[in-house]
Amino acid sequence: MKHPLIAREGWFYLGLCTLVALAATWALGWWALPFWLAALFVLQFFRDPRRAPPQDPQAVLAPADGRVIVVERARDPYLDREALKISVFMNVFNVHSNRSPAAGEVSGRWYFPGGFVNAALDKASAENERNALALRTAHGDLTVVQIAGLIARRILCYVRTGDKLEPGQRYGFIRFGSRVDVYLPLAAQAQVSLGDRVKAGRDVIARFS
Repeated sequence: MKHPLIAREGWFYLGLCTLVALAATWALGWWALPFWLAALFVLQFFRDPRRAPPQDPQAVLAPADGRVIVVERARDPYLDREALKISVFMNVFNVHSNRSPAAGEVSGRWYFPGGFVNAALDKASAENERNALALRTAHGDLTVVQIAGLIARRILCYVRTGDKLEPGQRYGFIRFGSRVDVYLPLAAQAQVSLGDRVKAGRDVIARFS
C-alpha cells in the first residue's frame, strides 16, 4: 500500500467535515464558507507526508514535528537514570505523526492517565496523560514519551514490547497538539537548541557517542 498523504486517523473526521460542508452549501450557499474552512483545517492537521531518514547510525531523529522546548540533563523516570532530555512541542498546525528516533527493539511500554495542562509547561511531563516507550538500541537505551496537551485528548501508539522499529518509522499519533519527550544516555550530544524547529523522522536532534 502506498503511503497515505492524509493520516488514516483523520479519514473519519475529514469525511464527516466534508459531508457537513456539502450539506451546508446546499442549504446556505455562500454562508457555508466557515464549514469549508473547518474541513480545510482538518485536512491540514491530518496531513502525513513521507519522510526519508538520514543514513546515519549515530543519529537520533526528531520523534515529532514542532519546536524544541527542552534541552537539559534530567531524570528519566521510566528507566530510573540521569539522562539528556530533549522535548518537542507540537501545535495544531504541525504534522502529528510520531516516529521512532532510532533503530531498536521496544523493551518496555508504560501508559499513565493524567491531566491536560498546556504541553509546553514543564509539569506536563509528569502530570499529563502520557505513553512511554523504552527502546533498546545498539548505542544504549532511550525513552520516547508521547504526552497529551491542553487540547489533545487522544494518544495513539501502535507498537508493543518486543516490536522492532527502524529510524523514522511511524509508531503513533497524537490528536490536536501536544509534546514528545526523548531521554537519551548522558554521553549523547544534542544537535539542537531551544526554539529550533524540527521535522519528525528527518531532522537530527542528537547523536550517540
